[in-house]
Amino acid sequence: MTRDEFEADLLKQGYGVFYGGFRAGLENPEHTHPWDARLFILGGEITITQDGKAICYRAGDTCAVAANYPHAEQVGPRGVAFMSGRK
Repeated sequence: MTRDEFEADLLKQGYGVFYGGFRAGLENPEHTHPWDARLFILGGEITITQDGKAICYRAGDTCAVAANYPHAEQVGPRGVAFMSGRK
């Protein structure tokens, strides 16, 4: 899926579209948030851990985290830039 296709799908599904990123080495311990989140990684990398399973996402990868679902985040050595959808 391309960046444009991802954004179009977010809008079609009723997500708000945001651009952002995190600094290199940032670690967010296990937490939740009250929205469904979808990410399209633009650059760098982020590892998201859910249910004890860590998956590293890099440029071009997509992922989703359901609202109120516990997860942790660890950003790679070059930081991470992403497009996100929240609903």
